[in-house]
Parts: sequence; C-alpha cells; structure tokens
Amino acid sequence: MENLAVPFDKRVWQEARTLRTAGYDVNVICPRSKEHPQTYETLDGVHIFRYASPFEAAGTAGYLLEYPMALAAQLRLALKVHRAGRIDVIQACNPPDLLYLVASPFRRLTGTRFIFDHHDASPELVVAKGHAGGSVLVRVVEMFERWTFAAATVSIATNESYRRIAIERGGMCPDDVFVVRSAPTVQRFDAARSDPALRRGKRHLVAYVGVMGVQEGIDYLLDAAKILVGRRGRDDVQFSLAGSGPDFPRLVARARALGLEENVTFLGRISDEDLASLLSTADVCVNPDEANEMNNISTMNKILEYMALGKAMVQFDLAEGRVSAGEASLYARPNDAESLADCIAELLDDPARRERMGEIGRSRFTGHLSWEHSVPALLGAYERALGRTAVPVAAHDGGD
Repeated sequence: MENLAVPFDKRVWQEARTLRTAGYDVNVICPRSKEHPQTYETLDGVHIFRYASPFEAAGTAGYLLEYPMALAAQLRLALKVHRAGRIDVIQACNPPDLLYLVASPFRRLTGTRFIFDHHDASPELVVAKGHAGGSVLVRVVEMFERWTFAAATVSIATNESYRRIAIERGGMCPDDVFVVRSAPTVQRFDAARSDPALRRGKRHLVAYVGVMGVQEGIDYLLDAAKILVGRRGRDDVQFSLAGSGPDFPRLVARARALGLEENVTFLGRISDEDLASLLSTADVCVNPDEANEMNNISTMNKILEYMALGKAMVQFDLAEGRVSAGEASLYARPNDAESLADCIAELLDDPARRERMGEIGRSRFTGHLSWEHSVPALLGAYERALGRTAVPVAAHDGGD
C-alpha cells in the first residue's frame, strides 16, 4: 500500500492479521509515518516493511514525483521478501491504481497471483478533488484502473457498488469479485469509557472522526456549527473533530475565522483509546461527506465506528451511507449546512430518539456489518486466487 502506514490503516491491518491467523505467512509493504518510523518490525506475527515517504503530494506535479519513488521502494522491498521465499500472492491496495506494476514482474516470472483490494474509485475520487470529468487526468486514471483490473486474478470490493465497478467497468468475472466490507471487530471498543472532560464544560458533544480533506465535507460541518452556535445561540454544544489530512491547517484557520474557537476543537490524529473515549462520550456523531459520485458509492469507516458504539448519527443522504446506517442515522439534504444543523439539533434535543437509533445501529453492526462477517469473504478471495475450491462469498450488504 502507498497512502497509509500499517497498523494505522485498520482495514489492511485486520486483513493481515486475519490471513496470519488462517496460516498464511504475511508481509506488508507500506510507507513510514511519524507514528510508525521503523523500517521493519514484526507485530502479531506479521512482517512489516516500511519505506521512506518524503512527502504527501497535493497536486498532479507532486504525484509525478511521489508515485515513481514509492513504486521503486515497494519493488525493492518486494524483491527482499522474494529472496526469503516464494511469493504466492501480492495484494495491492489503492490509491493509486499503479501498484499492479510492482506485482507485474512476479506475475510474469514466478506465477504470483495478484489480488486488487479496491479501496477507492479513483476516477470518481479525482473528480471529487476538483478535476473535470473527461479531462486528460481523469482519462489517464480510468486507463490505469482498467489495467489494474485486467492484471487482477481476484478483486476485493468494499461494498456492492464497488463490486459492480469491478464487473461492469473492470470487466472482471463476477465469481472473481468478493465483497469484504471495512468495519471494526465487535470487540474493538469493548474497553471504551466516556470522559466528561471532552465536553469542555458544554452540555452536548458532537463528534467527527475521519480524514481532513476536501471531499470529506468538513466545511459543511463548520457552517452547521456556526448556524447552531452563532445564529441560534446554541452555546451548549461542543464539536470535537478527530483526524488529520491535507486540509487540516485550512480547516483550523477557517474555524477560527468563523469565531468558533470556544465550540470547535480539532484533536488531530488520536489513539484508538482516545477515539473510543471520544465516541463513547459523544451525544451525536456526524458524517458530513460531500454529496458527490465518489462518496455516494463509498462506504465510510467512521459510519461503522459510530454504529459499533451505538451512536446516533447525522449525514447527507448518500446511497451507501443508507445501506450501512439505515435507521441509525438522520439524513440531511445533500450539501446543505442548514439541513445538517437542523438534524444535529433535532437529535441533541431528543435523547430518547438518540438512544433508539443507537440501539438500531449497534444491532445492525453486530448482526451483519462487523469485521467478523467479512472474514469468510476475505479467505474465500484468497482460496479463489490460489486456484483452490472456493465458493464466492459476499459480505451482507446491510440492505433491508
């Protein structure tokens, strides 16, 4: 993987640990990070090789430097793993849709199988970041997506929308596409304890957990906070936002410009323990992801984390958001900060409804959306890739 370190990326770390438990010898190649600076370590029996990632590109010119450097480092480490023993499967997690290039020499020379773990719909992601549909960059990204699917023995999709992309746009056989949803384990937040200090003296706490980027829609959440605090006088609400990303400095500055310093706190990237405390303490959780085609077809990890802790939530009305949350969420009008503020206020003022919605979310999570329900699909994908007898398995999509 290229865009995050392990074990910080919870999906990839759960996949690695699941495969190790099933008897596979697992090696992960990923970038280093401030939190994980080691070039090599073994955790839970998984070998983790990390390479230096000099910077996170913010534009096309930067990617032209970042990606070749990353691919070269990944190939070097993959050859190091190969020298220690045969590689049967290489799994690549996008973005970008270029990592099949690392697998190519192994596929051609040693028969290594290639599994594509489809995290992001890259053409839609590029458009969501401000590039025009049909532009040269989007067409190039579409080309790399096609080549990635063409190279894959098996593809892993995060939901049914992504499975359709693999089949219809990627030309893959339906039997070679497995749905492995991203979600916490049932036990991940068992030790979670609320912390009243997180309310910062306010009656209510509204929480957000996730990436701080353009398409995450945090500007809408700040606008909703301004409506509630500034226009409606709801000084009893504390907004706490956990996470980091390319837009973090801009969003902190914008909150300050809106005069929200007393009611909005940016926590940055926090530990699992602190995340559990934040969500346990929150009255309402928010997923303000912008309504666009990318977010409409994507399943957001934060939704499942909110549900795991039995929290009512508010989000814009997006297709896969409804598939996951169902009646555990209120749905604001797409990209409408006023509607987002209305929904937040509605739940803050109705604790009984919050409790009912939280119970619905927790039941949906434990019933068919937790990581445990995706394990058979992941193992089935590997059995299929290795040519063993395997019945294609799709994790339950959460629909009614």
